[in-house]
Amino acid sequence: MKKILLVEDDPILGDGLQLFLELENFEVTWAKKLSEARAFEEENQFDLVILDLGLPDGSGMDFCKSLRQKGSSLSIIILTAQADEDSVVEGLTHGANDYVRKPFSNRELLARIMVQVKGAKGVGQQIKIDELILSLEERVVTYKGEPIKFNRREFEILKIMGEREGAVISRETIIEKAGHDLDISDRTIDSHISHIRSKLRKANVSTIQIASEYGIGYRLVTV
Repeated sequence: MKKILLVEDDPILGDGLQLFLELENFEVTWAKKLSEARAFEEENQFDLVILDLGLPDGSGMDFCKSLRQKGSSLSIIILTAQADEDSVVEGLTHGANDYVRKPFSNRELLARIMVQVKGAKGVGQQIKIDELILSLEERVVTYKGEPIKFNRREFEILKIMGEREGAVISRETIIEKAGHDLDISDRTIDSHISHIRSKLRKANVSTIQIASEYGIGYRLVTV
């Protein structure tokens, strides 16, 4: 489970973001002040920071600068109501990875988070889930160095779930992302998932499971 440090002083926005991200299977630590953010960052290992610039006890930009000055490679997404170009440029110049202006949609923020998370765990054109590696260009899957053969539809479904490890992926999302090109439909998804599970079992992949979320879709998890 990926760990996010949320730095936001607005109680309504912060509470809503924490709930949304936890439902997307992130572990969220919420800091309402700059001093809390510094303390949490010192005591924990985070994968990403969502950082508001206007905080009651200082500037989020200073926190961003201090992280980079001490050599941290932590991904940083800045949230701010400041819409001027200079603020955008300053944030990116001082090490922010991305920049989202308020108001924003949760879907937009999640998409930007996933880009950063995938960039952190991916190696080139690969998705790594425990010891299972999907090589995207070659469309090859290996586990502990041994290949597992998946057809195009199975590979694409596994890729979609691997990109959002731990999150619930709806059947509609799978169809939208892969169905048009690969003729995946609502009535065939269960069969493809069953084949993927069977092949993982035969390859003795015991630490990765595809869990069914009744009436919604599926979730790929490591155990």
